[in-house]
Amino acid sequence: MKKLLPAFLGYCLSVFLGIPAGFTQSSQSWTSAEMYQGIKKLNVLGAVLFIAAHPDDENTRLLAYLSKDKLYRTGYLSLTRGDGGQNLIGDEQGIELGLIRTQELLAARRIDGGEQFFTRAYDFGYSKTPEETFTKWDKEKILSDVVWVIRKFQPDIIINRFPLTGEGGHGHHTASGILANEAFAAAADPGKFPEQLQYVPVWQAKRVVWNTFNFGGNNTTREDQYKVDVGGYNPLLGKSYGEIAAESRSQHKSQGFGVPGGRGEAFEYFKATKGDQPVNDLMDGVELTWKRIAGGEAIAKMVDDLSASFDFLHPEKSVKGLVQLYTALNN
Repeated sequence: MKKLLPAFLGYCLSVFLGIPAGFTQSSQSWTSAEMYQGIKKLNVLGAVLFIAAHPDDENTRLLAYLSKDKLYRTGYLSLTRGDGGQNLIGDEQGIELGLIRTQELLAARRIDGGEQFFTRAYDFGYSKTPEETFTKWDKEKILSDVVWVIRKFQPDIIINRFPLTGEGGHGHHTASGILANEAFAAAADPGKFPEQLQYVPVWQAKRVVWNTFNFGGNNTTREDQYKVDVGGYNPLLGKSYGEIAAESRSQHKSQGFGVPGGRGEAFEYFKATKGDQPVNDLMDGVELTWKRIAGGEAIAKMVDDLSASFDFLHPEKSVKGLVQLYTALNN
């Protein structure tokens, strides 16, 4: 985890200095409010990885809530790039459509605050069952890709969009749930894909939860599941998470997924499929502060000082403190 934070801090520095960072998805400009939120985020060490099969499978309201309200590092792993989907804005199909949908995902993440990941899985079109899907995909190779992302991103919890039992209505969807659950154990096993370990350590997430859903006639939510209201309003950004999600989801232009923004109560439900069921919070049992890192209290104070002294009219005044923080993280 400690190795990941200098990278995020480097991104903050690039924003303040106006220099595009090589590892970012865009050289976009941030508002002062977003810069301030980025600094506050440095004191929250929790990370969440959402896993599904295609572009537009992600729950953008949940991603926005986790990234911009809870301030977790939030990622979306799409197993495919959506090469087999429809295209409402042109005649590109196959690999060319996958390139378009890749850019749509990256644009969506720039809005909802997530990081974007992929595997080498190809979207070959509709599949009835995961067994059929795995005849087209090399399951072991795709599993190794999922394990790689988990070991590199180091999520505390993993959220899969689709269950293991077929309610997702697509073989790719069910396959994504199967792979997410298998990768939970494999990422922590040094005997699985040991060739990765010269680059990344093994990693044990706390739990895997299925983000259950109510898609009209297909309601998998239950009142005994953990639920959280993600429909809140962010006064710092001046938007609700529903409005942020709508803007993010509307980036899927090739799929015609523009939606209006919404405000007000919106519950998401979760059922543990690996590890224990959350009771009070998705991060139950996870240390979210710098206490999880030896000597981290000094870093936490530096971040607190940066937050307290932040000048919204002159955010460039924080650059010196950010450089000092970056240096401290690398010592």
